[in-house]
Amino acid sequence: MYFVPWSASREGTMGSEDNAAEPLPSPGSVPPRVGTYLYPWDLIGDPEAVPRLLGAGFDQVTVAAAYHSVRAATPEHPQHRFVVAETAALYRPIRDSVWGARRLTPLGAVWTGSDDSFRRAVEALDASGVSVSAWVVLTHNSSLGRTHPDLVVTNCFRDSYEYALCPANEEVREYAALLASEAVRDLPLAGVSLEACGQLGAAHRGHHDKSSGAYTPLAEKILSVCCCAACRRGWSVRGLDTGAVVRALREGFESAMGDADVDASPADVLGAQLAAQLLGLRHTHTDALLNDVLAALGEANPSLAISLHAQTDPWATGASPGLTQSSARHVNSVLVPVEAMSPDSANIIATARQSAPAGVDVAAYVNLLAPIEPGDFDAHAQRLLNAGADELELYHFGIANRSQLPLFAALASASG
Repeated sequence: MYFVPWSASREGTMGSEDNAAEPLPSPGSVPPRVGTYLYPWDLIGDPEAVPRLLGAGFDQVTVAAAYHSVRAATPEHPQHRFVVAETAALYRPIRDSVWGARRLTPLGAVWTGSDDSFRRAVEALDASGVSVSAWVVLTHNSSLGRTHPDLVVTNCFRDSYEYALCPANEEVREYAALLASEAVRDLPLAGVSLEACGQLGAAHRGHHDKSSGAYTPLAEKILSVCCCAACRRGWSVRGLDTGAVVRALREGFESAMGDADVDASPADVLGAQLAAQLLGLRHTHTDALLNDVLAALGEANPSLAISLHAQTDPWATGASPGLTQSSARHVNSVLVPVEAMSPDSANIIATARQSAPAGVDVAAYVNLLAPIEPGDFDAHAQRLLNAGADELELYHFGIANRSQLPLFAALASASG
């Protein structure tokens, strides 16, 4: 595994949640690092984008270099109010010399008007002294999943999730590693933020989604156990009867839709042994994916700091998959999504701090686009820091409107 330490070492956690009333760190204390997120189109065509970012107090930002399809608002852009990214894309040139005849080849981002929009964004930021990391989404790709259904996550009822490339397939892992290395090549970057570095599952907010609330959280976890051909081969190698596993998953789903406790785990409906085997296989594939991606990034740019989108629930799937027993040891920071004002957020961060090695930072990934008054968030931000967050990563500066930008600026000022 490749591992690159942060230039600034961790200074330890900042106390307990009981100190929530304390103000955010003042000058002279150890401030948290605070960063935010942008798409290339937030910068291209807007000469005020970088001054607006600097004026808000940000000196580090993460920009999408390979991203899934999205319809994004651009409230402050002078030329448009929405950008529709029709497909997942690499925001760098798609080089034939690299991708050749591979089945899994990324699409370009024609809607940006450039075959290298990420470079244009990085150069604009770097010229103003802003530290840039590449935001790379790995296994979330509906276009490739649609054209290669043999490589996507499939549940025990044979429903295929076309948005979810399954990392049990070596071809998927090779694609992800090459995608990451091509995203960061030949650019002055400080780091890379790895999203969807693992398996996606049943939840997917797209296609006018009408599934929210239909299944219990436990049922969604059962529906997120991949039964694709590669995963079934993995079961067989481990001595499992594939037909029996599928039947157990279907029966477990029915139990999960019944009177299962809200805190029940897959082990409660599948049995501890089978649940452990299935989770262990998923984590084996997750570790293999991360290992391949880190090796490719190490060859492309060994100085990059690696941030991993992840959750502490080992059964979690999606953009932030569950941490494996070893994944946090091989990155510089773990980026944990938390709801902006949820009372559970501090506990989530505290659990992540306990799970991550002492030399690995914990970053609270906070969506600030919900209605929040700046004064209301101060105490919550302090709770996150007290719980062990070393960084606040704020989503998403380019989407923020005029009334939301002051909160971004208020939190950026906490970084000193």
